[in-house]
Amino acid sequence: MNDVLVSRPADRRAWFGLLVVLGPVLLVSMDGSVLFLAMPSITSELSPTADQALWILDVYGFVVGSLLIAFGNIGDRYGRLRLLLVGAVLFGAGSAAAAFAPSPELLVLFRAVMGLGGATLLPSALAVLSELFADPRQRARAIGIFAATFAAGFAIGPIVGGQLLSAFWWGSVFLINIPVVVLFLVFAPFLLREVRATRPGRVDALSVVLSAGGLLAVVYAVKHSAAYGISAPPVIAAVVGAALLWWFLRRQRDLEHPLVDVSLFRDRVFTIAAITGLLSLVAWSAAAFLTATYLQSVLELPVLVAALVALPGAAVLTVTCVVTPGIVNRVGKRAALIACHFCMAGGLLLLLPAGTTAGAGWFVASTVVAGVGYGISFSLVAETAVAAVPEERAGSAAAIAETSNEIGNALGIAILGSLATLLFRLRGPEVAATLNETMQLPGLASEVVEHAKNAFVTGLHVATATAGVLCALLGVLAMRWVPQDRHVDVAGA
Repeated sequence: MNDVLVSRPADRRAWFGLLVVLGPVLLVSMDGSVLFLAMPSITSELSPTADQALWILDVYGFVVGSLLIAFGNIGDRYGRLRLLLVGAVLFGAGSAAAAFAPSPELLVLFRAVMGLGGATLLPSALAVLSELFADPRQRARAIGIFAATFAAGFAIGPIVGGQLLSAFWWGSVFLINIPVVVLFLVFAPFLLREVRATRPGRVDALSVVLSAGGLLAVVYAVKHSAAYGISAPPVIAAVVGAALLWWFLRRQRDLEHPLVDVSLFRDRVFTIAAITGLLSLVAWSAAAFLTATYLQSVLELPVLVAALVALPGAAVLTVTCVVTPGIVNRVGKRAALIACHFCMAGGLLLLLPAGTTAGAGWFVASTVVAGVGYGISFSLVAETAVAAVPEERAGSAAAIAETSNEIGNALGIAILGSLATLLFRLRGPEVAATLNETMQLPGLASEVVEHAKNAFVTGLHVATATAGVLCALLGVLAMRWVPQDRHVDVAGA
């Protein structure tokens, strides 16, 4: 939107502005994963049911993903900086309340409030960033730093959580957000400028309700069925949710300013990019959640050791995000996109040899190999999606790419986490619905504990193998659908 100002290089204020924006961006992505290592502690203190535990983990991602595009349009209409400041206040207030939540129900509610704040921060931060950097090359560099920070947040969330939990109670993983939010609120009004679109269009409230309501109803059905078996309420919820999502998609075709431009999916390259963004976060979040439980409750590693074991994979993921543009310039976007799918698949399948008595080495190998794939995906998906469509539709393409990441993060826990829960319920000792709940019961016989651990590992293997196979299939599809060297030069802009 500022291409007319290409001759104006970024000054010191712009780079300080970038630094201020990166704080909330890091928090938004980190809070999608920071609870993975904290769930055993939360289970011990608050005693959530199996489906409540899953809601605690992924209601945040669903709220962010469901409202991301809507808040992008609202920010265009009423001002991005104004929305950023409101979102930061909501995010900080939700974090403070979540830290002291006395019950699972309230923790779910406060996590949803955090998601509401997070949904306002991401699209507005990116728009404000574009205003700060008028020069295209500097803007591309700033957006690359933005993307790497966002990806790093997902990766380091469990590590930061583990470090805090080794010294403090579980609420500390939320309180770390407060200083960053306060610093942002102090400096943002001085370093950032207001940004509005010239023709933002109207936000369709019904579309927001249909997408969020349909998604949440379907997820409720999956979670409840996995934890307690099939019954009338989840079946009704599944039917209602599917109907709402169908209505949502039909409505988008007729709107002048749709929340999701479904016509973009006619382009095969865009479709591959969007599905890659979704599936990479499905695989990553499910594997991160399940392996966090595996390391602590199966292998019985202290929380600090579990966090340290995750460091190599997080480092590889973050470095890959940074170097991917240079790699793409050498090998082409098609080769990088295909490699990303098979690295994710290979890494996930490396978890299959992990057992109840040993498996930390397999975990490290898995996260390192898969981390290469995740890093390529996080760095490349938005660029591939935008490059696949005409320039005037680039904003819609970028919004869909961002949304696919957030929805994928939540769906991984909802669907594959529920699959693992279902297998534990079917194969476990039938004394509790989850491994964490089982391990909290007093006086368990050693054979019951071993039975529970075996059941959980079976669920871990099935869930990660499912994700791995899906990644491999998408890699094959990319080989057929993505043309050779399409828009390769854009990645290094």
